[in-house]
Amino acid sequence: MRIDTFDFIGCRFKHYKGGLYKVIGVHTETEEKLVTYEDMDGILWARPKKMFFGTVVVDGKEIKRFTKIN
Repeated sequence: MRIDTFDFIGCRFKHYKGGLYKVIGVHTETEEKLVTYEDMDGILWARPKKMFFGTVVVDGKEIKRFTKIN
């Protein structure tokens, strides 16, 4: 499944550990796209797109790293 990141700019996401974030853009200096997002305190973060929309294993169960909440 192809995820068009631009469909998610401005949307809020909940991290699997509980933090809330807003996607503010996509950036690339190389072939790898980075999702830029900010937390509720206005601190900016960047993570590879594949990792942002990827999954993690918690207690033996595979879950989304970030879940869209709006």
